[in-house]
Amino acid sequence: MSFGKRLVEVRKSKGLSQEEVANHLGTKAPVIGRYERGEMKPSIETATKLADLLEVSLDYLVGKTDVELDNKTLQRILEVQNLPQEVREKLFYFIDMSIRDFKAKKAYT
Repeated sequence: MSFGKRLVEVRKSKGLSQEEVANHLGTKAPVIGRYERGEMKPSIETATKLADLLEVSLDYLVGKTDVELDNKTLQRILEVQNLPQEVREKLFYFIDMSIRDFKAKKAYT
C-alpha cells in the first residue's frame, strides 16, 4: 500500500480531518491532500511528525511493514529488550503460554 493510502487510512481511523493534521504540522489541508493522493512526498521530518501524530511507526506509514504497532505497544517492546535475559525468557514463556491457550480456546469454539 502506498504512503498516501496509508496516511488516509490511519488519519480516518483516528478520526482526524486533513485540516487537523495540517494544523499539527504547521501547514495547510491541501498539502495533506496532496500527500494522500501521492502528488507530493513529505520530507523525512514531516513523515516522522505524521507517524508520531497518528501513533503508528514510520515503517508502517511508509509501507515497509504491514504490522501496525501503536506507540504504546512499540514502547513496551523496547522496554522488554532492555530487560535482563533471564527476565525476558520468563516473560516470553508467559506470552507463549497465553498465545497457545488463546489459540486452543479459539480452535475448540
